[in-house]
Amino acid sequence: MPNVSATEAARRFSDLLDGVEHRGEHYTIFRHGRAVAELGPATRGGAGDAKDLLRRHSPDSGWRKDVEDIRSLLAIEDRV
Repeated sequence: MPNVSATEAARRFSDLLDGVEHRGEHYTIFRHGRAVAELGPATRGGAGDAKDLLRRHSPDSGWRKDVEDIRSLLAIEDRV
């Protein structure tokens, strides 16, 4: 991931976007020697991504109770 100064990013923004869009490049933008932003392709997460994430990570032991506690706080609204 190439490092780019904020000044350079401002001057070359269109070129950076072309790199992101057409070549999938990622950039780290620095200001005063500190990383302040990352520029890269936008991800389009979907249901498949969420399912994959859930398959890779099992819930902790208190997860079910947390969900039940949250559900108990919900109020059912009558809709006309």
